[in-house]
Formats: sequence, structure tokens, C-alpha cells
Amino acid sequence: MSTGRVDEDTAEVVAPAGHFRIYLGAVAGVGKTYDMLNEGRRRRERGTDVVVGFVESHKRPLTEALLEGLEIVPRVSVEYRGAMFEEMDLDAVLARRPKVALVDELAHTNVPGAGRHAKRWEDVLELLDAGIDVITTLNIQHIESLADAVEQMTGAKVRERVPDWVVRKANQTELVDSSPEQLRRRMLHGNIYPSDKVPYALAHFFQTDNLIALRELALRYLADETDEELLEHLRQHKENRLYETRERILVAVTGAPGTDVLLRRAARMASRAKGELNVLHVNSADATPMRDKAGFESLKTLGHDLGAHWHEVVHPDPAEAIADFAKQHQITQIVIGSSQKSRWQEMRGGGPISRHVIRKAGDLGIDVHVIARRELPAGFDQSAEQVDQS
Repeated sequence: MSTGRVDEDTAEVVAPAGHFRIYLGAVAGVGKTYDMLNEGRRRRERGTDVVVGFVESHKRPLTEALLEGLEIVPRVSVEYRGAMFEEMDLDAVLARRPKVALVDELAHTNVPGAGRHAKRWEDVLELLDAGIDVITTLNIQHIESLADAVEQMTGAKVRERVPDWVVRKANQTELVDSSPEQLRRRMLHGNIYPSDKVPYALAHFFQTDNLIALRELALRYLADETDEELLEHLRQHKENRLYETRERILVAVTGAPGTDVLLRRAARMASRAKGELNVLHVNSADATPMRDKAGFESLKTLGHDLGAHWHEVVHPDPAEAIADFAKQHQITQIVIGSSQKSRWQEMRGGGPISRHVIRKAGDLGIDVHVIARRELPAGFDQSAEQVDQS
């Protein structure tokens, strides 16, 4: 987070950006707004200046009860296509300048003419830029990178989306969880949608299999974000310890024949371990560029198709590069191919790279898998120069 500073031209103090917190849920009805309002009430009781910028209660009694006693900034009314709508009055919240603003439904699209921004997340960014803390709510299907997957799973169009970079700006993201069975009971009791919409919702979006998939999506998303937060902390503090919070598998590849088999083998290992797969290609600074560029691009495409993260580095020592990458990215397992060099070549080059990788990885507490290369099919063209990493 930025700190206050003095502008050299205006000599005005620029306020730090506000603190940003998101209550994330799998679907409507898990209790995001309820938890957001409870948080607002707790802060107000501790003496914090809290206002409600916008909260949609959906006429839920428990939600409306939590609004009692909280200061609510009046909304702006807008006529659109012959009907009246109410939206958050951004300028009124900015003028009121509270310490904390509660702003529901981050993915909401504002009615045209209600203000200068088309999306509520844009309103929230302006509040944050003004130094106002914002607590908001969001359903997993509205995150841009996940919206298409949700559409395929549920068959429902996701029209309102929030860019991933906006979600990642959050200082805190808290999952509000509820089991599919509990959600369907809440729906039947009229605690989520009006009674006339309940049968359709239960038969479509709120089917048990949809709720299970969306819940898993939310859990995985938050787990990935937490994992990235841990890695960034370790990088900043130069921690050398290995945190095995999840399996992170690294496969070192070259353009050598049979590398695609090695990559698929590593992908199966990552899949069985439900871990993350990283692919690393090391270019020596003085190495001759590979002639089989088409084959290398094919390998790169295969990596993406397998859901791997592709990385390329330039380093004179492949073993050192592999070990450094593994250390920086908290890799738990390294997969490399066995050497294709002759014994004389290995002696001249100081031994197989696989031996150096094993030694360096052992010092870091990382497991190494050396995978035997399969024989090349008859007629395979070996004329292209190859750089062996193992």
C-alpha cells in the first residue's frame, strides 16, 4: 500500500489508497451481505466512522435488521426506459468522506445516467483512490477469468464481470461458504429469492451439481490467491524454507526428441497430486538457437494445453537455473529427463546435468524425478542441434 507523500509541484499531501476487502461467495444467498454488515457494525462499535454506500437487502429480514443503526448515504434516483431506479450516489459518499464505506455487489452495472462510471467496481476504485476503505461483496461467477467456465457448467449467461486485476487489488478476500444442501433449504424457506422465483431457481442455477461445482471453484480460487500471497511474502523476505502447502511440480524441458513424453508424464504427476505444473526451458547465453523452431513451438503449445505455466530463462548453467527457479517458486518436485550424452561427453562436461540438479535440489529439500527417455521411432530426424538439460 502506498504511503502519504508530498507533491513537489503542489506541496499537497496525497492520501494513501483505502483498504479494500471482499466477501466472496459461490452464489447468492451464502451470506456475503450479512457478513459485510456485521463487519460494519463491529467497526462502528469500535468507534470507526462507517457508512452504507449501497446495500441491496432483497427484502431479507435478517439483512434489513442489520442495517438498523448504520448511517446510510441517500441513493440517487434515475429514470431509465420509463422506470425509476436507485443507485449509489458516489459523489455523496466522497463528500461524506467516511473511514469505511460498505458497498454491496461489486459486479453491478449502473443504470445509464446514474453517474460517471458504468460499473460499480469503477465507483469502488474511485473511493479507494480517495483514501476511503471499502468492504464489498462478490460472487465467484463474476470474476472475468472464471465467467466462461461458469457459463459452461451452469448454462446461465454471466453478463456482469469484474476484471481479475480489480479483485487482486483487495487487501483481504474472505470466503463466505455454505453447503449446497443448506443453500437449497434457504431457498425453499424464501431466504434468498421471492417465493415465485424459487421453483425455477432450484430446477436450474441452484441444482445441487451446479452448487457443488461453484463452491469448489470458489475454494480453489481463494486457495490459489492465498498461495500466491505466500510466495510473494517468501520472495520479499528471502525465505529459504520450503512450504509444502500444495504440490508444485517443475519439469525442465529442451527441444530434444522425447521431451513431449516427459512433459505429459509430469502433467500426469501434477494431476494425481492435484498440484501446479510449471515448465522451464533454459537457454544458455552462448547456445546456438535451435533449428527446429516448429517443434519447440509445438512443445510450448502442448504445455499450455496441459494447463502448465510456461517459463523461459537465459542462464549459462542449466542446473543452477533449475535450482534457482525451484527455490524462488517454492517447487516441491522436479522432473527431468535422463541424459542422452555419451560417457565421454559427460566427463568432458563435468558429468550429467541431472546429477548436478539432484545435488542442488537435495540441498533445498526438493524431490527430483529422473525420467528415462524412450527410444526414438525409426526414421526420426536427429539432424537438428539439441541442448540436453539432463
